[in-house]
Amino acid sequence: MRTRFFAGLPREVAVLTAVAFAVAVGFGVVAPAIPVFARDFGVGRTAAGAVISAFAFMRLVSALASGRLVNRVGERVVLATGIGIVAVSSALAGLAQNYTQLLLLRGIGGIGSAMFTVSAVSLLLRVVDADQRGRATSRWQTGFLLGAIAGPAIGGPLTDISLRAPFFVYAGTLAVAGGIGMLFLTRTDLHERDEAAKAAPADATTLGQALRVSGYRAALAASLGNGWVLFGVRSSLIPLFVTDQEGIGATSTWVGIGLFVSAATQGIALLFVGGFTDRVGRRPGMIAGAALSTVCMLGLAASDSLALYVIAMAGFGVGAAFLTVAPSAAVGDVVSGRGGTVVAAFQMAADFGAVVGPLAAGALADSYSYGAAFTATAGVVALGFAAALFSAETKHKPKDPESVEGAPA
Repeated sequence: MRTRFFAGLPREVAVLTAVAFAVAVGFGVVAPAIPVFARDFGVGRTAAGAVISAFAFMRLVSALASGRLVNRVGERVVLATGIGIVAVSSALAGLAQNYTQLLLLRGIGGIGSAMFTVSAVSLLLRVVDADQRGRATSRWQTGFLLGAIAGPAIGGPLTDISLRAPFFVYAGTLAVAGGIGMLFLTRTDLHERDEAAKAAPADATTLGQALRVSGYRAALAASLGNGWVLFGVRSSLIPLFVTDQEGIGATSTWVGIGLFVSAATQGIALLFVGGFTDRVGRRPGMIAGAALSTVCMLGLAASDSLALYVIAMAGFGVGAAFLTVAPSAAVGDVVSGRGGTVVAAFQMAADFGAVVGPLAAGALADSYSYGAAFTATAGVVALGFAAALFSAETKHKPKDPESVEGAPA
């Protein structure tokens, strides 16, 4: 399990990265099948899209409850339970006999997904020291990215064979993920990062305390922008922009090229961003990621050039690497003890962006233009840039919110 890629990091980082890979592979396998399977029940495109939205919406609304559960019973129990819920609901979805069953089961899966994500990130941030958080988060994100790339390559052909098979494969990969977690996370040394680490759970950082820290607020804003672009607009509006005559007017092949370039640059950047965040700081990482993503989005708003599109997608990949690592590390700096609700609110910011971003950008594109949609999106990302610019560095800062808060470092 331990390689040079994880050198110097606790073994739990490698375990959680393996779990993330298994989960992402399964999701990538089932993703192409979901709308097609829904349409097979005789519903329209909007209803088919609602199956996808139900999963994301339930992730969003159940995140805080998942955080409270983490605070009450611990990360490992919630992680295993969350994976189990997604696995069982996915297997049952593959057996669904009508659209309503499919919709409800995907919604239940979203609850389990929130439990898994909040608990896994909380655990990841607790098993490492301050100088390792950036690298640990970059490894975790690399596991997700590789799984997200591998999954659709399997899921596409599998969907052509059977619309139900991907759901069972997804359940199987989740069972593997849960097995890895149960086997290797049974005994985990949690590195509490303040002198009050052995105090009662009531002394853990509350969401109210975290919100008084400017670095945490910057992490929320950066997470919102990243979810809006990376998980929302990049996957929903940009493919339409590329193929639409009112946009670039290119073939669908260029959509795939752009997404591949973005994923490739993100993967390469993740190899270096973690070390940068640990050495230089969280604030510079958030500033760099938000600034680069804003510039790339404004570039798309100003031009329908195919060359600029490819360059912008490459830039998005690098920006996404910074915006998935630096804010997470900042959250880890702020959290003391079980910080389930603090991590949950951070995850909710990205989920909110992923849910609202495509809807808002799509509405602007329909009513005005692609340029208007991309400009508005750039504005959302720029909020993260501004918040980081006027925030204090959280790395090696005291845990007392009153002492952390202050002018830019």
